[in-house]
Amino acid sequence: MSTVLIVEDEARITSFLTKGLKAAGFVPKVADTGRDAIEMALLGDIDIILLDVGLPDIDGFEVLEQLRGQGVTTPVIMLTARASVADRVAGLEGGADDYLPKPFSFDELVARIRLRLRPRKAPAASEPGVLEHRDLALDIRTRRVRVDRQWVDLSAREFALAEVFMRHPGQVLSREQLLANVWGLDFDPGSNVVDVYVSYLRGKLGKERLETVRGVGYRLV
Repeated sequence: MSTVLIVEDEARITSFLTKGLKAAGFVPKVADTGRDAIEMALLGDIDIILLDVGLPDIDGFEVLEQLRGQGVTTPVIMLTARASVADRVAGLEGGADDYLPKPFSFDELVARIRLRLRPRKAPAASEPGVLEHRDLALDIRTRRVRVDRQWVDLSAREFALAEVFMRHPGQVLSREQLLANVWGLDFDPGSNVVDVYVSYLRGKLGKERLETVRGVGYRLV
């Protein structure tokens, strides 16, 4: 059974999640402060983390930053009443795998947990370690991109978005396709997060490399 770390300081919500997750076949563990959550996550026996933003010591964004900075790759679903696009982008930019605003349906939460725990297909042995297109090169292993012979560091989401473009050069990709490939099918289709991250990429790769196809999406030229 998969172990779920609940990082939440409200006893009512913690009790609700604990009982529900047990009934759904998970093993819940609880941390009511950010520092306790970091300590427990570093032990390495957690399969997924449900992370509240509003915590009594350090907020969930800081917890996430410290975990990713220390090499913890455990999937993280952020749970918060702060549902603005800016907050979602901040969470995803910091390395969160999903973002679920409160109040939420418990069945939806369980579905998202199972989605994030689903094993990813291993890359084929023949898959190249570097994707190249004209003067761009994307190194899958180091997760960096080379632009005009200069290596540029990308955030996790920027890299995932760049990889989708590099695997489909010259192809027009809709916002829905990019959302599905980078953020997951369950992400809000009305969000402008794709446009935000395309803007980030243009700043690092060069504005002329990502073309806007009006009313459709974007294309790597």
